[in-house]
Amino acid sequence: MVAVAALIAAAGLLVAPTAQAAAGCRIDYSVTNQWANGLGADVSVTNLGDPLTRWRLTWTFTAGQKVTQLWNGTVSQSGAQVTVTNAAYNGSLATGASTSFGFNGSWDNAGNPAPTDFAVNGTPAPEARRRPRPR
Repeated sequence: MVAVAALIAAAGLLVAPTAQAAAGCRIDYSVTNQWANGLGADVSVTNLGDPLTRWRLTWTFTAGQKVTQLWNGTVSQSGAQVTVTNAAYNGSLATGASTSFGFNGSWDNAGNPAPTDFAVNGTPAPEARRRPRPR
């Protein structure tokens, strides 16, 4: 009986479909406005892989920036680590679809470099475009 169960389990493993890894997302990060100690930014998430039913974008600020207000998503920040999750209405992204959110933030006037380590649902974004900040 044990041998039959093992044989059935082994056969099931041989015909089980393999999981496909999503290709990831492209992130477009743009500082749209900047003033003494403040900034405005737009972020676009374009799905390059399997359809998503929800998304979570993470990144790390490197110069003390903080998100103070965000729209079209929900933000949490712990130190330099930022996490934005979709709103109820923009979580589903078919392959090739995109959504965006914006935020206002603060910075220390010493520098406002764009983040470089974007990840969607824990998968590093293979493409990230950062537009220079306004002067």
